[in-house]
Amino acid sequence: MRRPFIWFVRSARRALRRLAPERTSVRARMVWVALGVGGFAILAASLGSYLAARNALLNSVNGNLQQATHEVESATSISYNPATGLVSGIYGATAQFFYPSGNALSAPVLPVTASVRAVAAGTAGPFYTNVSVGDQQYREYVTPLTVVVRLGFIQQSASGALQVAAPLTGVNLQLGHLGLALLLVALIALTLAVVLGLLASRAAVGPLNDLTATIEELARTMDVSERLDPGGPDELGRLRRAFNRLLAALEASRESQHQLVLDASHELRTPLTSLRTNLEIVRRVDELSEPEREVLVADVLTQMQELTNLVGDLAELARGDHAQERAAPLRLDQLVEDCVELATSHGRPRGVTFVTRLEPTWVEGRSERIARAVGNLLDNAIKWSPDTSSVEVLCRSGDVSVRDHGPGIDPEDLPHIFDRFYRARAARALPGSGLGLAIVAQVATEEGGSVAAANAPDGGAIVTLHLPVAPQPAAFAAQL
Repeated sequence: MRRPFIWFVRSARRALRRLAPERTSVRARMVWVALGVGGFAILAASLGSYLAARNALLNSVNGNLQQATHEVESATSISYNPATGLVSGIYGATAQFFYPSGNALSAPVLPVTASVRAVAAGTAGPFYTNVSVGDQQYREYVTPLTVVVRLGFIQQSASGALQVAAPLTGVNLQLGHLGLALLLVALIALTLAVVLGLLASRAAVGPLNDLTATIEELARTMDVSERLDPGGPDELGRLRRAFNRLLAALEASRESQHQLVLDASHELRTPLTSLRTNLEIVRRVDELSEPEREVLVADVLTQMQELTNLVGDLAELARGDHAQERAAPLRLDQLVEDCVELATSHGRPRGVTFVTRLEPTWVEGRSERIARAVGNLLDNAIKWSPDTSSVEVLCRSGDVSVRDHGPGIDPEDLPHIFDRFYRARAARALPGSGLGLAIVAQVATEEGGSVAAANAPDGGAIVTLHLPVAPQPAAFAAQL
């Protein structure tokens, strides 16, 4: 039972797809679907009604034939003509007796088929069937019967088959009227289905058209500050609210890009101005002494390095999660150890050393991005560390904590140190672009982690990068 139902559902789905292809409009598709569903329901109801009425009428005729058969079996006044095989005296029915020899049947009125002969021979049971005699259609009942034949003073019993038939003229006439009525009802119902489909599609697609027009207007004006009416709790309301969230995200992205351009232009203005000033002095380089030339060259190189770092940080922020590297399992403690070795050379001119406590921990992420974030944490700690001081680095359970022994973070600056281009008052005299910790925050977000900053109780600042811990890969576990 389940398989035919599944086949029927799939067939109906394919039929609806053919009736309502995707290239048509939503409204037309709704009308086609309503027409298809309504047509199927009407066809099923009409066919069921017709078959039920036909069975009822045939059962009524079958009952009459059964009654006529009982009359033949029980009556004594009904005569039988062995020359033709006809039994007379049954009102409204024609009865014919056929026995296996068939010698007395010269011209039977009702057709004698192989099934009738089987009943007469006693090898088959009674049955109903429809037969045609000329242009007339009959309902026939065939049953075994034993009759007594009188030939003068001689009585002889004969076993055979009794065929009792009644004309189906009235039944066929009623079924014809019923079929015509059902056809008219079906046409009217299909028309109503189309009309109701049009009205329903208009009511359903109307708000969607309004929403589409509003979105097209927003696309034309590019005004992402506009918001749609949130609507109700229905699907269109959900779509409106989802589109409002999309507009809010686009507006925030545009504002972030605008602010990034403004901040970058502001940060670039200082080194470019300084470079321009120094280049103007280069025109009079012959007038400078050797020490002044050395200072000029050092300034130019420093400003070029600041520009290089700033452009690199901007490229890193712009690249974000568009990096080509894919996330993979990695040993965070080993990555931190490599970063510390590199940062040691940065802190050597000022005598800054690193004290590490690294515990084996696995994370899943992009090693290049995570290394850039850890390197920024270490460089930030070097920048704020006093000369000949130490920086403590802890790696455990997905956390990378870097602590310096500098002045700490001013409480006013603490909520903003991960903002782009934000520089505390004390940091404005130090080198840097104000993007290092912003890159750390961006990497943490993209890798599914977080970053936090706090002041140590006994002085200095602690910045912690947290990354989700990953299980150790089986290939590495097998090597242990």
